[in-house]
Amino acid sequence: MAVDKICWQVIVEGQYRLSGVLDRDTVPDFWRQRHQWMPHNKRLTIDLADLSRVDSAGMVMLLHLCQQLEQAGSGVMLHNVPQQLKTLFRLSHIEPMLAACME
Repeated sequence: MAVDKICWQVIVEGQYRLSGVLDRDTVPDFWRQRHQWMPHNKRLTIDLADLSRVDSAGMVMLLHLCQQLEQAGSGVMLHNVPQQLKTLFRLSHIEPMLAACME
């Protein structure tokens, strides 16, 4: 059985795309390798339109990613947030905290 993966793509400088499955099976390896893909832009947009599935582990990873980027001085905007992820944000009562960084 093939394991779904997370793919991090650079669209143009400051614009990135996250695609694939963002779940408890894919997040640990992806997060451990973040030094290879973590951007260093002052302002960046992460397009989430191509995420096929997100669970609570994926949601937490995105929260930590945004937190680390902001602590490093980057402004982060999540673009094309899938409805499944918006639902997880709402059910976890964190949607208001992320409202400013979602398009």
